[in-house]
Amino acid sequence: MKIFIIVGMPASGKGIAQEYARTEGYPYYSTGDIVRSEVKSRGLTPGPEVTAKVSDELRGPDGMGVTRLALAKALEQKASVVFLEGMRSWPEIELIRKQVEAIVVAFVAPRGLRRQRIISRGRPDDSPAAFDERDMREIAYGASVPIALADAYVLNTKTMEESIEDFHEIVLSYGGPGK
Repeated sequence: MKIFIIVGMPASGKGIAQEYARTEGYPYYSTGDIVRSEVKSRGLTPGPEVTAKVSDELRGPDGMGVTRLALAKALEQKASVVFLEGMRSWPEIELIRKQVEAIVVAFVAPRGLRRQRIISRGRPDDSPAAFDERDMREIAYGASVPIALADAYVLNTKTMEESIEDFHEIVLSYGGPGK
């Protein structure tokens, strides 16, 4: 099994990797989806503050609890390739690499473009007013390190189709599935 670890700041385009995996039929697990599911299962009203609180709880004292949940789901798969999204610290990357071959792919986009995307996508856990705070929280989690040390990058400033193709080329270059 090979795991492609997808990292990036909020609204950098990580969903492109999810769309790619869905289209190609590969398992994809997102820590954000796990957190949003937990918010829903607790009957809480989704919002930036609630989601951040639940995320912190699931991360646990060492910050890796939700990554362990996602990794456990990935390791249950019989697929040769699995995609994991949302690792926010280098220890999370190391945790995964101790168990399986992993390639870190960072999605990057300019801050202003990411802010526009937050405004346009309208997810309950997004807030244009809390954009700066969320960025700083992600950086405090350690998100900048996996981004800086990634094995490959998608500069997500083009169309979705072009960014999917850029991502596909990266997956192929690391021995992932072809079309």
